[in-house]
Amino acid sequence: MSRELVTVVGGGLVGAAIGYGAARCGARVRVLDQGDAAFRASRGNFGLVWLSSKGSGIPRYVRWTRDACRLWSDLHNELLDLTGVDTGLQQKGGFWLGFSEQDVQKRAELLAKIDREVGDVPFKMMEPSELRQYLPGLGPAVVGGSFGAHDGHANPLMLLHALHAGLREKGAEVITGADVVELKHDLARGQFTIRARDGQSWKSDRLVLAAGLGIAKLADQVGICAPVTTTRGQVLITERLKPFLDYPTNKARQTREGSVQIGSTTEDVGFDDSTTTDKIEWLARRAVATFPLLARARLVRAWGALRPLTPDGYPIYQSSTSCPGAYVAICHSGVTLAAAHAYLIGPWMGGLAEAPPDFDIFRSERFLDPNASFSHAH
Repeated sequence: MSRELVTVVGGGLVGAAIGYGAARCGARVRVLDQGDAAFRASRGNFGLVWLSSKGSGIPRYVRWTRDACRLWSDLHNELLDLTGVDTGLQQKGGFWLGFSEQDVQKRAELLAKIDREVGDVPFKMMEPSELRQYLPGLGPAVVGGSFGAHDGHANPLMLLHALHAGLREKGAEVITGADVVELKHDLARGQFTIRARDGQSWKSDRLVLAAGLGIAKLADQVGICAPVTTTRGQVLITERLKPFLDYPTNKARQTREGSVQIGSTTEDVGFDDSTTTDKIEWLARRAVATFPLLARARLVRAWGALRPLTPDGYPIYQSSTSCPGAYVAICHSGVTLAAAHAYLIGPWMGGLAEAPPDFDIFRSERFLDPNASFSHAH
């Protein structure tokens, strides 16, 4: 059992899951959390635990997401037993719903391609009549859809709460209000010095950078390229309604408490996390077209939040060669991948296990070719 001190910079869903995973395996863990001043991606996360359509063209990412979805119930049950915090996991499948025959056909071709390339990524295409057996309130605008058996949803904020509570239960130190700006590595001693904007500093044997939108400048200080941009997601919440939606969909999901979460947008707006009337209207109209009974529901809240995104939309998981013991972890799917981050990434970056197999594909060198261009599906 390693007794090295592992410091995780970033207390959001990714950093908290990695820190918890290292702590549960016996590492000494410190998490430096910027606090509520940070652009919390969990605030704008739609809460889906989602495999369907993920990773077209990169089979390793499909397998990574599939494994994460399979591990989710274990993480949920473990955190519930340890902390008493319910992450809200419901994982009996989920639906993608389409408004045009062309979109439905493209969806069918995409899912078939992914399942053919990777295997064991089951899906079923459904006509409206079959969809209504599962989603009885479905509107006439929906012309077809797909069902993913691995899919589900959870409460991102309760997941974050559970991970922080779990960290403390496992003896980790969680420090809030730590705005880290400088990293130094003493190669001879194998030690890192971490300095915050207010002058506080800490020493550590290992270092995990999971700072989301703030990661690029920090990663550069340990010799890792970590390009990241923002994408804004706007989300709406209705009043609590009688249960009518037993499965999550790509357009709306009903929480255990009865409120319906409607979302979300994907907008390239820099660091502007405000809400806009046009997007709120678009989300509301789309939700009502999907489930007409929502036309009578009262909206109680709308918000925008920023999420990190690499140029190709896929994660970066990487160790530093110039600063041994330093790691970078950044991804867009902090909810879906939470269990894999806890059970697989945490032990690796905590020095307690080897890296998952075939992980070189997630190194950031893929972005260094000046002639390469990137696009993503987000």
